[in-house]
Amino acid sequence: MWRSKERKARRAAKSREGADAGLQEESWFNTMDGSGEPSIPPSEGGGTWSTPVLRPLAGHALRRIFGTYVAARAALGIALVLANALMGMATGRFVSAPLLLCGAYAVQALVWWLTDEFRMFRVLQSARWQWWMTIGVDLVIFGAIHWIDPTSPLNFVALLVLPVLMAGILTPRLPALATAAGVALMLLAAAGRVYGTVPDSPALMSQAGLSGIGLFVVALLAGELSMRLAHEERTARDSRERARQQAQLSRLVIEDMADGVLVIDRQLRVRAANPSARRLLVAQAARCPSPPFSLRLHPGWLVLADEVEQAFARGNWPAAPFDLNILLEDSTRRALHIRARFTRSRSDGNDTTPADEPLCVLFIEELRAVQARLRQERLAAMGRISAGVAHEIRNPLAAIAQANALLEEDELRPDQRRLIRIMTDNIDRLRRIVDDVMEAAPGSLAPSRTLDASAEIASICSEWARTVGLALGSASRLQVLLPSTPVGVVFDPDHLRRVLVNLLDNAIRHASPAPGGVRVTMTTSDDGAWASLAVASDGEPIPLDVEPYLFEPFHSTRSRGTGLGLYICRELCERHGARIDFRRHDERHRNVFEVMMPRESLTSAEGRLVL
Repeated sequence: MWRSKERKARRAAKSREGADAGLQEESWFNTMDGSGEPSIPPSEGGGTWSTPVLRPLAGHALRRIFGTYVAARAALGIALVLANALMGMATGRFVSAPLLLCGAYAVQALVWWLTDEFRMFRVLQSARWQWWMTIGVDLVIFGAIHWIDPTSPLNFVALLVLPVLMAGILTPRLPALATAAGVALMLLAAAGRVYGTVPDSPALMSQAGLSGIGLFVVALLAGELSMRLAHEERTARDSRERARQQAQLSRLVIEDMADGVLVIDRQLRVRAANPSARRLLVAQAARCPSPPFSLRLHPGWLVLADEVEQAFARGNWPAAPFDLNILLEDSTRRALHIRARFTRSRSDGNDTTPADEPLCVLFIEELRAVQARLRQERLAAMGRISAGVAHEIRNPLAAIAQANALLEEDELRPDQRRLIRIMTDNIDRLRRIVDDVMEAAPGSLAPSRTLDASAEIASICSEWARTVGLALGSASRLQVLLPSTPVGVVFDPDHLRRVLVNLLDNAIRHASPAPGGVRVTMTTSDDGAWASLAVASDGEPIPLDVEPYLFEPFHSTRSRGTGLGLYICRELCERHGARIDFRRHDERHRNVFEVMMPRESLTSAEGRLVL
């Protein structure tokens, strides 16, 4: 029992190997792989004569050839019936064996053409059935007609070329050559059957031999051509797929670009525009039409259309980018920073072949964004220079502070002590400026960790109140409202202290002397993902013209301020995934600075200080 199962498994494996070999594209001269280069021929031929199989036809050029062959068989069957009928009328033999065979062939060819055309009888659509119902039937019918009368005035040998040719095209090499060999043997046998009974029998035998050789050549050349055709189609399909993937990748990159991209032809028609470009051309992106559309569609775009038209007339675009103002539909103007490139037209040097139309590709940015980027780059460069200068100032400043401290130890007159105090105040001020500059300069990031924000804020506020000499209590100018439970946030304790002290210094400086003039509160967002620390003061509202520049470096409303306090607060918050913002309130505490810190659960309860 187990031996029979083993033999069945071995036979199944061999059949699969034969099928795989049959699917490989073979050539008499070499075997071509997917790259088109010759490779080592397989050890076994593709397919066998006992189980002929067609090449894969689905989605292939051979599918079209096979469909044409099936239709040609139907037409050929009708033509053979008519030819034999006319021959019978001429000879007086209205009913003959060749006529009956041709009639049967015509019926079978028409039925199979309808079956293949309308995809009927799916069970008959397998490769083996397709071979037997087309090439196999042609071999049997045409061979039988020739066997009946090898000397017939109608040369049926020419008909045998058709199945041999299609076998060479549609089947692997071994079945195709086997088909040619079978037809050649049949021709020789038919000539041998009538040898000596007809005049010029040697010539008939020679014609059969030459016809057999010709059929071998036809099968070989047809197989070579079909293999080349299949290879070229596969190469074209792969190239088309790669081009499609590249186009999708380019489209994805252009769609996600922050810069606007416009592709414009010579007729000023926008062929492609990414979302950024459509947002820049109109006040509301939804009002911009989808490409293609004319660049003269909107009156505010005419100035851009004129520039593009002049560039097409000149044949080039200015090398340097230039700025342009367009008028939007809401009568506002938008300044654009524009760069452009022209696609190169391809020409093969033949005057009869028109060159490809060049296209103008515009890269558009809002001028305000360009200026902001340049300003940030200048600020970054200036920050690095300032950090270097501040670092160099530290050493002589430390020496001056030490010398000033030594002078304080001596017996000095009151006027000299007043000078020493002035020097001490200015040394402290210079030290604070140096610290601010060093803190604002880019450097190594302090690691974030989870901390209890309630406890840290309570401790910082208590220490700051003692430092500035502010009494705590219900009548104090400082009012702190914190949650009664620990609130875990992701931050650095020293950086949180730096941010909160800076905000408290600014708040107390502008707050009124009334109790609760400065209020510190902390809440959590509805989804629990953020903790909000708010420092509010009841001083005069910050002017509207100052509000946009609150977090800009070196911007200060005080003559002795460095303008780095709020800028440093923003930088420290961003380093830990937090954000700081200013909002105006209608109640008593009108100026509110809010720090949003990411929440994270505490691993253990921490000590808390309650004010």
